[in-house]
Amino acid sequence: MKASIPPALSGERVDRAVALLGGLTRAQVAELVRAGRVRLSGTRVSTRSRRVAGGEDLEVDLPPPGPPPGVEPDPTVDVAIVHADDDIVVVDKPAGLVVHPGAGNRAGTLVHGLVGRFPDLAEAGAGHPDRPGIVQRLDKGTSGLMVVARTPAAHQSLVAQLSARPRGVERRYLALVLGSVEADAGEVEAPTGRSDRDPTRMAVSRGGRPARTVYVVQRRYQHPQALSLVDCGLETGRTHQIRVHMAAIGHPVAGDPRYGGATPRLALGRPFLHADRLRFDHPRTGERLSFSSPLPPDLQAVLASLS
Repeated sequence: MKASIPPALSGERVDRAVALLGGLTRAQVAELVRAGRVRLSGTRVSTRSRRVAGGEDLEVDLPPPGPPPGVEPDPTVDVAIVHADDDIVVVDKPAGLVVHPGAGNRAGTLVHGLVGRFPDLAEAGAGHPDRPGIVQRLDKGTSGLMVVARTPAAHQSLVAQLSARPRGVERRYLALVLGSVEADAGEVEAPTGRSDRDPTRMAVSRGGRPARTVYVVQRRYQHPQALSLVDCGLETGRTHQIRVHMAAIGHPVAGDPRYGGATPRLALGRPFLHADRLRFDHPRTGERLSFSSPLPPDLQAVLASLS
């Protein structure tokens, strides 16, 4: 793998930079560093904590790619394709579908379906065999738009765009939250990390990674309870970020009991969170692409019941 370190990753540790650009885990990068397989500007990297600079030439000698273990093609997985070309696939993920294999979900994921329809996907970000092509994720209960890379070059470009500001990958979500949000617009800037009490949850944490969410209130409801429909934008992409940030300001996502958003008065079987807009530069042509997704029927029905 050869790449130029994007300016947005300048100052990052080499293990994190290589993991992002190559679709690897940091443990895998550590093994590559120990084996002398990572070079920056022609010099072999001897420690994974070494900091990278924007514009440095990165070379990684990856093992020959093989079929991704654990990801058998499964074309029966229903995946709504919004856009597909030789470099990328944009999908509209339904709620209830897990993005990639993991503990307890070894089959029937979005990745299984995509590899079934696009076999070349297996080589995009192939350093992490369970998530080829994946540069962003949506929680199981979240619906909406995702972009997936079909080539290693597209994977590297999209990863760099996810870290780029102000122009990078723009991700917008519609969320119904508990309570009447007082301000018409605002932002939440608070680091998030694993909860000390429950490692399956995330929490605002002083030792966590920087995270920033912006929001604009679209509408407020009073019946059957106080609720607000908000348009949320991600400036960073941390696990459960919108769910954690909205809960932190006292307005958890409706239908999300894990973060305090239980709504017994609403017919909600999952968090009311939908990735409705996505914008990014095409990895090869540089054209700015924009996609939108309407609210799925279950969420439309919830809104129709409010007043």
